[in-house]
Amino acid sequence: MSEPPTVRVENQLIRFVPPFPIELDVAVSKLGAIRQDDFAVHTLATPRATIIVDKEGRLVIHGTNRMEVARHAAKEFLLLLGKSDEGLKAELGGIIASFKFQEKLNINRLIKKFRKIVEKDDRLGCVKVEDSRHKIILFIWENGKVIVENATHANLVAMAAVYWQEKLIEEGILIESEVDSEAD
Repeated sequence: MSEPPTVRVENQLIRFVPPFPIELDVAVSKLGAIRQDDFAVHTLATPRATIIVDKEGRLVIHGTNRMEVARHAAKEFLLLLGKSDEGLKAELGGIIASFKFQEKLNINRLIKKFRKIVEKDDRLGCVKVEDSRHKIILFIWENGKVIVENATHANLVAMAAVYWQEKLIEEGILIESEVDSEAD
C-alpha cells in the first residue's frame, strides 16, 4: 500500500473579538487602513499578516495558519491603535489544506464511480467532491493534487486523505501510467 499523503495547512481563518469593537473609521484615520463597504483592511509588515476589521469591530487575520502569529498580529494592530489586547478572545474558523496522491487519477472513472458526490469544475480544471463523511469539500486534479475546504482540523484532513486514497485504489482510480482506462 502507498504511503499516506502528507497534509499541509495552507490557511486558517482566525478571528479575534476585542472587549470593545474596533471602529472602522479609527482604523482608517490612525493606521491608513483601506475602507471597503463594511470592512477595513490593513496590512502589517511584522508579523506579516492582513487584518480585516469587520462591521462588528472584530479582527479577522489572514496570511497565517498559526494561532500565536495571528494573536501577535492582532496585538500589534491593537497597539498601533493605542489599545490593549487584554480580554481579546480568539475564534477559529475552517482551514484550507492540501495534499497530493503519489499517483495520477483517472478523472473520468472517478466521476463515473462517485457521480452522486462528484461534479466537474471546468473553470478550475478539476473535480469537486462533497465528502459528507468528513464534512469537507475536496478539489481533486488529475495529477493527484488535492485542495480541501471547510475542514475543522488538519487531523481530519489527514483521515480523509487516507480514506480517499484507499477508496481510489480500491476502485482503480489511482493510476501509475498516463493511459486512461475506460473499463469499469
